[in-house]
Amino acid sequence: MAARRETERESRWPARRLEPWGLPRPPSRPLGPLATTILFCVLLDPALPLTQEQQEVPTMEWVPSLNMKFDRRTMELSWDCKENTTYLECVMIHKEKGEIRKKPKNKDCHCNFSHDSLHGGVTFVVKVNSTQGPIPEKLVYANPGGEGTAAQNFSCFIYNVNFMNCTWAKGRAAPDDVQYFLYIQDFKEKRERECPHYVTDSRTHVGCHLHDLSGLTFRNYFLVNGTSRETAVQFFDTILSLKKIEIYSPPNNVSVHCHPSHCHILWEPPRTRHPSSAWDFNYQLRIQKQNNKEHAGNQLIDVTGKSENKYNFPSPEPRPKHTVTIRASDARGQHWSAWSQPVEFGT
Repeated sequence: MAARRETERESRWPARRLEPWGLPRPPSRPLGPLATTILFCVLLDPALPLTQEQQEVPTMEWVPSLNMKFDRRTMELSWDCKENTTYLECVMIHKEKGEIRKKPKNKDCHCNFSHDSLHGGVTFVVKVNSTQGPIPEKLVYANPGGEGTAAQNFSCFIYNVNFMNCTWAKGRAAPDDVQYFLYIQDFKEKRERECPHYVTDSRTHVGCHLHDLSGLTFRNYFLVNGTSRETAVQFFDTILSLKKIEIYSPPNNVSVHCHPSHCHILWEPPRTRHPSSAWDFNYQLRIQKQNNKEHAGNQLIDVTGKSENKYNFPSPEPRPKHTVTIRASDARGQHWSAWSQPVEFGT
């Protein structure tokens, strides 16, 4: 009867069964005669001294699981509150950015992190205060699915102020029946929308066209999910600044006013999706000298936005016929616009 009660107790509490000094229970197998004699002597004779290793092993304290959860859309890490427990710190260990630390407010049982890409996998740690010092609990947020199945070469650009195109390629290890779906979430209202118009290649979504950018904020979260009947597909996500991916339209209202010694070239800055100052632009002027048969004497002139959108071109009379076209880019000189319509001056 006593043996049966002991067996029932072990089946109900298998996870909490500890041997003396908190050490793991050894595997159950018959002991030899010598081992049985030594163990019997140790148990019967309390005067036998403990070894130094046995003396240094601390008493183990059972800490209940926090049951941690992570919400990708809100970037909130939460856990079950426990009585008489203090939570010292939350840590997000990012594959590229390293450790990002947050301190819970008062007795809150959650931490909020800034939006970040998660396709590389992250690990969350909550440090719990105990009598033995901080005890960490971990939650691994992985990217489930086969390696190489996620969409790759993802990029987006805005053009003509109100339109955006996004493109990606099929993962190198993606199955033949893979299908991708793009979702965009703004950081202000936390609204999520799916791509309204997909671009396909052999029935697989490889791009998206948006002709309504209302509701999108300065920075937005882009997520490409994948599905397949053959295997799980990894996701790809990133955060894009709309200002950094905008390709400007050509400058407006280009005009030329000539004087005996020079010609005064004027233009207006392009329309942009977000308000921009003159310092946010770079311009390039292409001036071509013409004769009756061919173009000659092409000149490329770089002009910064601080020029007040004008340029004095030295051209004394009598001057031959010229044409000028202008294009614009951001202050970093990336994403050049198309050239403006040519404007003629001279005779």
